[in-house]
Amino acid sequence: MYDTIVVGTDGSASASDAVERALALAGHTGGDLHAITVVNTRRYGEPALGSTELVLNELESRANEQLMQIRDEASRRDLDVVTKHFHGDPSEEIVRYADAVDADVIVLGFRGRTHSRAHIGSTADRVARTADRAVLLV
Repeated sequence: MYDTIVVGTDGSASASDAVERALALAGHTGGDLHAITVVNTRRYGEPALGSTELVLNELESRANEQLMQIRDEASRRDLDVVTKHFHGDPSEEIVRYADAVDADVIVLGFRGRTHSRAHIGSTADRVARTADRAVLLV
């Protein structure tokens, strides 16, 4: 059913739920799991000398830590996971990567770091509207 699963994470609680769901799906279906993070350079710009570079370095560090945690949890469950890190617009990069690996499903948190519990996050909304494959919002 789900041979290739892509999960995007930004480290939020909702994204953690999505990672858990993606790990469970991969374990249940035997599907290939791909976990990705995207530093939103649309919001912050590309690195340059100054405070923006410091912010992006911190975001990079958090993203790498998130991917390492996913690799560790996948390993504990005897699952393989491909991890990738990108710069750009998160919704565009998630859809682009899912297209590149011909994912059967994209798993995302319902809301990200900047949205209230009542509203769908902008990244989840854009991915759900633009992806030409199943999108599971958790």
